[in-house]
Amino acid sequence: MRNPLAPDRPYASIVEAEPAADGRLVDVATLFLTNRECPFRCLMCDLWKNTLTDSVAPGQIPEQIRWALERLPPAQHLKLYNAGSFFDPRAIPEGDYAEIARHAAGFERVIVECHPRLVGRRCFEFRSLLSGQLEVALGLETAHPDVLARLNKQMTLDDFARAAAELRAHGIAVRAFIMVRPPFLAEADGVEWAKRSLDFAFAHGVECCSLIPTRGGNGAMEELARQGHYAPPALDSLETALEYGLSLRAGRVFLDLWDIGAVSPDAPNRAARVARLARMNLSQQLEPGTGPTS
Repeated sequence: MRNPLAPDRPYASIVEAEPAADGRLVDVATLFLTNRECPFRCLMCDLWKNTLTDSVAPGQIPEQIRWALERLPPAQHLKLYNAGSFFDPRAIPEGDYAEIARHAAGFERVIVECHPRLVGRRCFEFRSLLSGQLEVALGLETAHPDVLARLNKQMTLDDFARAAAELRAHGIAVRAFIMVRPPFLAEADGVEWAKRSLDFAFAHGVECCSLIPTRGGNGAMEELARQGHYAPPALDSLETALEYGLSLRAGRVFLDLWDIGAVSPDAPNRAARVARLARMNLSQQLEPGTGPTS
């Protein structure tokens, strides 16, 4: 069921610490912008619950940003996540770019999300308006070509590689979202393909990877679970994926802990293990006595 939302207010906003590319620990203001539902409708996505059925009116996205920033503590970086693609003109009106850039003028880095197939002119024009660095987060999801096709992502690995190359050529940093154990993979295969996806992302110039534990909650995933095609990853798998990513020393790697409470609730020493993952997210270092388990 879709949650009731106001088109001139973000549906959530937070400030949290994150290691920057230069090693500093910076505060990041993340604004979850209220916006239209993403037209790609990927199989695993549950973000549509916090979207609108119609596009926002011109000026409403800048108003959401203004309203949130006035209420949040100061931060060095700004994430503008809109449950879709920032450079979809039906989501973020191009006429709002200049006002958005004005609100973002005090930030060192602005991070937005976009489908690889929508990377192009609008992205580069928005970059030219910013005083700070632009970073674009692309949903790689998985480097497994057959599973990627079944996710209804409507992109190929070549699409991702092209988008990453174009962004880098225009001086734009690239972040990748990677699923840990997407549907259609068993536990061990899910870990292996998380590793291969990290390898693929870094080989194509990505400087930061966010590992997302695949979750249910959108109806489709529950049906896949009933059919035996999906189960959430185990805590062991998340530990292995993050450890592997950090061991590469190829760029920053984070494990998304947003819904970690649903992962392996009966795992031994669970609280201490989750706390360790959170510390490694911040330090970007493997803790003493740990390392890749395979």
